[in-house]
Amino acid sequence: MVGTAAPQSALAVDVEVTDKMLSVTLQDGRMLGVPLVWFPRLFEATPEQRRNWQIDGGGVSLHWPEIDEDLSVANMLAGADWSST
Repeated sequence: MVGTAAPQSALAVDVEVTDKMLSVTLQDGRMLGVPLVWFPRLFEATPEQRRNWQIDGGGVSLHWPEIDEDLSVANMLAGADWSST
């Protein structure tokens, strides 16, 4: 089959959190934005706590140590809405 290769995984390289959105820049150049209300711990965190993030697992997950929040990049890409579960 001739064509472009599909990416095997999405890896985070940067994160930005505003009062309303969580934005993740992926290694392949895509930008992912999800509503902050999907993540109650992040939504209720202070701006300083939101800025203290880490990219873990080589880019597969995001971690906020001060509020003990861990998010999967794959779940965000899949559109998992944690507020509806």
